[in-house]
Amino acid sequence: MPSQARDRMTVEEYLAFERRSPGKSEYFDGEAFAMSGASRRHNLISLNIGAELRAQLRHRPCEVHTSDMRVKISPTGLYAYPDVVAVCEEPSFEDAEADTLLNATLLVEVLSKTTEDCDRGGKFEHYRTPGSVREYLLVAQDRCHVVHYTRQTDNTWLLEETREMEDRVSLPSVDCRLALSEICAKVRFP
Repeated sequence: MPSQARDRMTVEEYLAFERRSPGKSEYFDGEAFAMSGASRRHNLISLNIGAELRAQLRHRPCEVHTSDMRVKISPTGLYAYPDVVAVCEEPSFEDAEADTLLNATLLVEVLSKTTEDCDRGGKFEHYRTPGSVREYLLVAQDRCHVVHYTRQTDNTWLLEETREMEDRVSLPSVDCRLALSEICAKVRFP
């Protein structure tokens, strides 16, 4: 979560604020954290991943969402906007607005200098709590590098890293494979 917090608020106040706000904020424990815009590389990578997942899941009962789908990690109360979200069961939502997904299967975060520590630390701590999240991808935007966490049956997490353009990331929770060449398509690294 980015570091700029607003005044403390209840979940109900946060959701009401968020639904009328032109920007986005993540929420935890009474605090809303404003999110900033994303870079060109960040947007390209997010869209590449979302498009690849959608293509592979098109004829299956799964949905793929981009960064405008709010996700609630129910065991901890975190409300977040991952860059890409997949759900492979009937989607469950917080309320009739259907804008806060409760049962995400796969979460993807594209790392930036301002969010990397949180995405690797605090957010992942929330995502690791027992619940629906089965996989978590962290994707660098300054080089070709993917960190992939997969929940095991004993609730531990397996870590795999991929760095080569010809490699693929296997995502068993959604039965997909992502080629790094597709994740990084049209992205110019510094």
